[in-house]
Amino acid sequence: MFPFSKKNQDKKPDAEPATSATSQTIKDLIAPAAIEVAAKQIRLGDAFCRTLFVFTYPRYLTANWFAPIINMDQQMNLSLFIHPVETPWILKKLEKKVAQVQVQIEEREEKGLVRDPMLDTAWQDLEDLRDSLQQGTEKFFKFGLYITLLGKSEKMLDSMENRLRSILESKMVYLKPALFQQPEGFISTLPLAHDQLTVHTSLNSTPLSSMFPFVSVDLTDNQGILYGINQHNNSLILFDRFSLENANSVILAKSGAGKSYAVKLEVIRSLMFDTDVIIIDPEKEYRYLAETVGGSFIDISLTSPNHLNAFDLPALREDETPESALKGNILNLIGLLKIMLGTLSNEEESILDKAMTETYASYDITGQTDFSGKTVPTMQDLKTVLQNMLGGQSLANRLERFTGGSFASFFNQRTTISLTRNLVVFSIRDMEDQLRPMAMYIILHFIWNSIRAQLKKRILVVDEAWWIMQHPEGAAFLFGMAKRARKYFLGLTTISQDIEDFVNNPYGKPIITNSSLQLLLRQSPAAIEAVARAFNLTDQEKYLLLECGVGEGLFFAGLKHAAIKVIASYSEDQVITTDPAQLLEVEKAKLELES
Repeated sequence: MFPFSKKNQDKKPDAEPATSATSQTIKDLIAPAAIEVAAKQIRLGDAFCRTLFVFTYPRYLTANWFAPIINMDQQMNLSLFIHPVETPWILKKLEKKVAQVQVQIEEREEKGLVRDPMLDTAWQDLEDLRDSLQQGTEKFFKFGLYITLLGKSEKMLDSMENRLRSILESKMVYLKPALFQQPEGFISTLPLAHDQLTVHTSLNSTPLSSMFPFVSVDLTDNQGILYGINQHNNSLILFDRFSLENANSVILAKSGAGKSYAVKLEVIRSLMFDTDVIIIDPEKEYRYLAETVGGSFIDISLTSPNHLNAFDLPALREDETPESALKGNILNLIGLLKIMLGTLSNEEESILDKAMTETYASYDITGQTDFSGKTVPTMQDLKTVLQNMLGGQSLANRLERFTGGSFASFFNQRTTISLTRNLVVFSIRDMEDQLRPMAMYIILHFIWNSIRAQLKKRILVVDEAWWIMQHPEGAAFLFGMAKRARKYFLGLTTISQDIEDFVNNPYGKPIITNSSLQLLLRQSPAAIEAVARAFNLTDQEKYLLLECGVGEGLFFAGLKHAAIKVIASYSEDQVITTDPAQLLEVEKAKLELES
């Protein structure tokens, strides 16, 4: 009904009543057409509402236990009423209660009855609470928790209530509908701060703090790219990896969990923000992406015309001397030769170190000269120097297959590659398995020299990093890049499908800890315990990684982490998909266009 003024009431019956908007109150505008009140719910127009209250809690409440209710995908109103209780008043009550419990315990002892664990526990809890209140470390409150469910039918309310009960009762928390008090319950859950139900439970500060509602992690930033959807609260995970203390990331998941898909999505979105990307691709998974965005796809194999010379020197920086640059390069080369030749004795390492210095000196490259723009030696030059050194003949013989044998077409060539595009992909799929770690080492060495030469925002992706992590020298080189990447505006992304490669490697764990971004997708049961130890996961997070779908997992950014679902647009999906069925469709479409 609309209210009328006295003047309107004095008018003749056939006069038109004043029902203009100016004569309506706010209540008239927001009130439903009708309200039907029942014992267990009320009906507001076409909507049904049911208010429930929590009446009992377990002895212990763990942090974040209320999060599943807050993040439920259901329409509901929640109200938390916290009424402080004066400490002196509650201390008197507790004193009386302690005395009662103590008397009961003594009576049982006098009668020779077996002690009651419940009484002993109650007495201990009361004493602990008294101590905390007297010391001021805890406060005491009367707490009311009310939930109003909103649905389109009574059946829908029943379903929602059953789901709510199953979640809460699994945590030993029990609730009831507010029988014959539904209007009071509905008002209590409106944002009016009116506690009309007054169903309270006595709680101290610690358990009360576990119900703090704003527990969902928010990883939305003003800058950065979209990584996926936060499954806690359906918000967007927008993040700029270069805003963290370092821009490194680690991605770990079992085969088929969506690692490459997530990386390609990050790459294609990073390119839009003028970030150069370099990828080491072990399976030619990134070829179509490189072709689509106008990048370079470089095939590395024994028969490929693309070559890299391991003896290439970095361009000198202003704060760097020729001597330090040359020594650093020689140390990296010795690491490569350890992978190529196997275990070296201390004597052989000394011979190699001297031979390297002499090999560079034969091209007038020393620590006292500026070697910028000079021609550098090759593996054959090192072999020649070793053949003429005392004790170097054995090493020269072991180098034979890399200089004149079947491997010479890759290891004994001058560099024919340059990094000029925003996206560069090095494919090593056609490289023999035993040579892959060496090829990855040489490629990383070449990339590192290029990165040091020019300061620019870059991401380096090392897919299937376990190939290089097999060898201590390769793992050490990768760790060195992870540690120094920040100085050169580089973000190193390390991808692997086996956590053991990292946990059991002395350089693996430091690579994880030196990566501010970490993405864990679905894990195998055999690896989940190692993952849990490495990342300090809770049991709930472990189960999530075992049961989640493709492209789902945990996203860590600094100290924050959340459950993530990686989602791409249709156009992005056509470019980055790794699904064989979709790839066949793409190939068919390309053939049809060409014909």
